[in-house]
Amino acid sequence: MAEEVQRLQDAGTLQQKAKLIVGIDLRTVAVEHGTGLAEDVGEYNIDAASADIDRQFQQAGRLLGNGLHMDYWRSKGDRDADEVKVEVVVLSQDHESMKRLENFAEVEFDALYARHKRDIAKLKEQRQQHFQRLRLAASIAQTIPWALPEIIDFRRSPHAKEYDKHLYLEQDGKFRADLGTWEQEVLQEEFADGSVVGWLRNVDRKPWSLEIPCEEAGSVKPMFPDILVVRKDAKGYIFDILEPHDPSRQDNVPKVLGLARFAEKHWNLFDRIQLIRKMTGVNGKGRHVRLDVGQDAVRKKVLAVTTNSQLDQLFEVEERTKGGT
Repeated sequence: MAEEVQRLQDAGTLQQKAKLIVGIDLRTVAVEHGTGLAEDVGEYNIDAASADIDRQFQQAGRLLGNGLHMDYWRSKGDRDADEVKVEVVVLSQDHESMKRLENFAEVEFDALYARHKRDIAKLKEQRQQHFQRLRLAASIAQTIPWALPEIIDFRRSPHAKEYDKHLYLEQDGKFRADLGTWEQEVLQEEFADGSVVGWLRNVDRKPWSLEIPCEEAGSVKPMFPDILVVRKDAKGYIFDILEPHDPSRQDNVPKVLGLARFAEKHWNLFDRIQLIRKMTGVNGKGRHVRLDVGQDAVRKKVLAVTTNSQLDQLFEVEERTKGGT
């Protein structure tokens, strides 16, 4: 932070922006009664109150996070308090400086994590989650090893429907959940495949949930695909990601792009990675159409999508060529 403040000072930016914080320029204009003629009688400057500087200093602290504004202020304890606070305010408002600080911190964090990740893996689950939250706080989405715990927390209604083959069961050996109609229908299709040995209802924002980054409106948001399926063949277990999704929602394009980029990066861990819609075929019957970005040919087409209409066209082609299977 001190190096960035020095860089701003050398560029003259610090002094220029500090003036806007500590001083307010005012112009006095006199208007002669009855004539409407105005006369400029000069400019003067008043100092901002310490309370206002403190307010901006606290706001800078929220931008920097983790009490860094106070750490910097204490490190300069031999100087005027308000002068140091203004430096922090200017620093927090400078986009280039904040970007450089973020990049510096991310490189340092990644190096520390790489050095200690084997020790972190040996910690208790709750403590591991602390480090996972730190990795998720990075400006760029970070890959975190996904490991399911022995027990999960899961909320359901008292009369929720029972389902077979779920990876987690209640004490009576059964699994119950409140699923939507599409999810129920997709599961029914999956259970018809004899290779399916298990599945997981991937609940939103749980510490144990599978989370996929999804870029929307310039920011990265988490996506939690509804269903994870486990199949088994002669070579071992196969893992699938299934996301039944309403086409009327505005997040269809960001979601399918998030799934496609995830498939591109983790193609060796998952087989089918599907965005699923219920569509009406030429026979007038509804069927589930699956856009599988786990397939290279489909993924290349999806990555070129920029609008909902383009995505709709891909689904229509998929419905015609594969009959929604």
